[in-house]
Amino acid sequence: MGRHRIIIVDDEKSMREFLEIMLAKEGYDAVGADSAALALDEIRERGADLVISDVRMPGMGGVEFLKALKEMDPDSLVIMITAYASVETAIEAMKAGAHDYFIKPFNIDEVKLTIRKALELKKLARENRLLKNELKTRLGFSKIVGTSPRMAEIFSLIMSVARTKANVFITGESGTGKELVARAIHEESDRKDDSFVAVNCGAIPENLLESEIFGHVKGAFTGAVANREGLADQADGGTLFLDEITELPLHLQVKLLRFIQERRFRPVGGSSDRTVDIRLIAASNRDVEIEVREGRFREDLFYRLNVIRIATPPLRERKEDIPHLARHFLEKYNKALGKKVGGFSGEAMRALMDYDFSGNVRELENIVERAVTLEEGQEIGAGSLPAHVRGERPQHQALLPSQDGQAKVPETGMDLEKTVEDFEKAVIADALKKAGGVKKKAAGLLGLSFRSMRYKLEKYAIDNGKDD
Repeated sequence: MGRHRIIIVDDEKSMREFLEIMLAKEGYDAVGADSAALALDEIRERGADLVISDVRMPGMGGVEFLKALKEMDPDSLVIMITAYASVETAIEAMKAGAHDYFIKPFNIDEVKLTIRKALELKKLARENRLLKNELKTRLGFSKIVGTSPRMAEIFSLIMSVARTKANVFITGESGTGKELVARAIHEESDRKDDSFVAVNCGAIPENLLESEIFGHVKGAFTGAVANREGLADQADGGTLFLDEITELPLHLQVKLLRFIQERRFRPVGGSSDRTVDIRLIAASNRDVEIEVREGRFREDLFYRLNVIRIATPPLRERKEDIPHLARHFLEKYNKALGKKVGGFSGEAMRALMDYDFSGNVRELENIVERAVTLEEGQEIGAGSLPAHVRGERPQHQALLPSQDGQAKVPETGMDLEKTVEDFEKAVIADALKKAGGVKKKAAGLLGLSFRSMRYKLEKYAIDNGKDD
């Protein structure tokens, strides 16, 4: 690749020439322009990797120039230069899409570092777009959205492991897109023309899991009125995705280990083994090493599954992807709801960027769906976002009883999701207290399975107590 081309736009000749010399010494191809109009012509004709522009210039000012440049090339990378008295104008430029700004007099080393990092980010974004476009055209999947360095690593891993036969273990918090990654691996593999079969091990009752995965024969148990093919059979030739695999009971982990080693299994109640050809991908939202250490997940099974590890990052660690994801979901729900909301206000987008998203991408999608549903204007305003996303402390009022004994909403409104969560958390904590800290007993008081109880205790960060 050739030298990076940087355009310096400044009507002050001494500043322009100083930056040209400094950048040339750093190995850049630096070109000066004494007006915004001349710079636009230069960029239109020969392009630029980076533009450094003064904020205050005669004729077309820096902010106006930035907006014109962004219309011509939305991906253009611009750094503004401003005097201290013009900082507000520089902030306006940042809102219009500038990457950063320097205040005169500036530190030369800081300028060099900022330019180098900006160009590195642009290179990463370009490589990620190329990879994403390649994935879209080759695979027909486009649901994994993101241009951050963390997502670039995920895309690269998908491409690297897809055509191998190695087992893959995907870890990450709930809502980070583990199944999307698994589907992408399948779609890029030689098995893409066969089935991708997904099973959530935490969503199926424990007594039905073995039959669900391996099938059963007629008469194997009460209600088994006919032979039933399991998911392993359905995935033959393709990919079997076992989501939340750490929810598997230990006795079934033993059978799964044998299945992974031999690709053979016996249906429930059957008298002979079956052999299948599958690619196995597993996933968990738990810290698997802790599950192994505490005896809830077999170490030998973990090693069999954990040949290739892919960790999906939480949204709070790739916040630069939030605008892309928000627009993706906006388009999705505009179409689904028959609406034409044009975008997000600056205040709404800042609120989304400042929020930590404990529910990750899934939570962001729910928030955008809600906002599109409620919004009556041309763009989503902050008022269409939940109070807790806006950084406000919602009024956690309980549902008020009406005269007929039915619940009703307070006149001031309420945050329903937060109210329900607070109620559930309080009830679980009280049940645990009444059960003397014994989780199984508390689960019985609430009519929950032990696995559901353990999940909720972790979700609400309630002291786990004792298993039994």
